[in-house]
Amino acid sequence: MDHSGHGMTMDLPPFTLGRGLEWSADPFFLVACLVGLGLYGWGVVRLVRRGDKWPVGRTVAFVVGVLTVALMMCTKLNDYGMVMFSVHMVQHMVISMVSPILVLLGAPITLALRALPTAGRGRKGPRELLLMFLHSRYMRIITHPAFTIPLFIASLYGLYFTPLFDTLMSSKPGHIGMMVHFFAVGLVFFWPIMGVDPGPHRPGYLMRMLELFAGMPFHAFFGIALMMASEPMVGTFKNPPASLGIEALADQNAAGGIAWAFSEIPSVLVLIALLFQWYASDQRQARRKDRAADRDGDKELEAYNAYLASLNAQGR
Repeated sequence: MDHSGHGMTMDLPPFTLGRGLEWSADPFFLVACLVGLGLYGWGVVRLVRRGDKWPVGRTVAFVVGVLTVALMMCTKLNDYGMVMFSVHMVQHMVISMVSPILVLLGAPITLALRALPTAGRGRKGPRELLLMFLHSRYMRIITHPAFTIPLFIASLYGLYFTPLFDTLMSSKPGHIGMMVHFFAVGLVFFWPIMGVDPGPHRPGYLMRMLELFAGMPFHAFFGIALMMASEPMVGTFKNPPASLGIEALADQNAAGGIAWAFSEIPSVLVLIALLFQWYASDQRQARRKDRAADRDGDKELEAYNAYLASLNAQGR
């Protein structure tokens, strides 16, 4: 398969981590990452200048999330990913599962809502348009688990086990579109689960955990299917360049192992984040109840004690 539109991928030497991490920027993703970091930085600076606080941890999470996208798409990992199934699978897993989680932990929508100025009565500026978008029927649909879980699964089976993957990989716009799709699917899947930013679909913590684990087994099964296959299953990677010194089936088995492993790692990360959020939510609720008790002289406790006293009187 000719990959000449994506750089000199046909003459790549055997893969090593050092070679994979060499600079080789995709212009689209380089600009997108710089714009994302710039806008986020503008929002943080705007809050700080007016005396508001923004958690450092959120900023770190967002920056690292964007840098993981840059690492996958602006180094020679992207070049090797055009001809090596295993390297491509690393790109896919990071961009669809690690990068979105980190970006969402950075709460970019919350930052935008706090940093963007209001347009004034009767007018619609960027903040008002963002709020309309968040509350739209479209957002309710694409963040609902009945949509996100099948989409998450279809992005594996419907892509790699059909000719669609080979079609997208045959052109630079197709490859870019596919990577953007991976990132977008990760965002809409993990957004309701992470629960940091406001959104139309916000289930309880137990339901979020169920949503998280609903899609992960399919990731594992996908990886196992690749590892157990007796012949190459994806046309793009059936005939790797001789200069790489690899065998297509072994490379596919490695790709399957990567997909299987990545079904576990993000799950653990998200589960830990959810448990921390759950604990923090319980602490906030307890503090609110304590403040309410201080204000009203603990009327709720007095009412409960009166109720117990009435039961006791009836039992005599």
